[in-house]
Amino acid sequence: MAACHLRNHKGVNLRGREPLVRCESCGRTVPRNKAVVFEKAITFNTELKTANDVRFFEKRKVYYCISCAKHRGIFEKLKRQAIERSKREF
Repeated sequence: MAACHLRNHKGVNLRGREPLVRCESCGRTVPRNKAVVFEKAITFNTELKTANDVRFFEKRKVYYCISCAKHRGIFEKLKRQAIERSKREF
């Protein structure tokens, strides 16, 4: 059985040329359906202890190639997030 049949494709019409994304860690160009998507939370603040303290919270999608995701432990983080999400639903 070919490897492309083992993966879960999100749509049926995505079989042709897939858009390429850059790995956040190593810069490798990877097809988007092969890349690991991780939402990274970024916080900015001025760290002033006054009323003028400015805080900003942002989430952005970050793409990793398979080898970098394995090395950085992203699969375990995604698994932990999925377990927490399933506990909240019940």
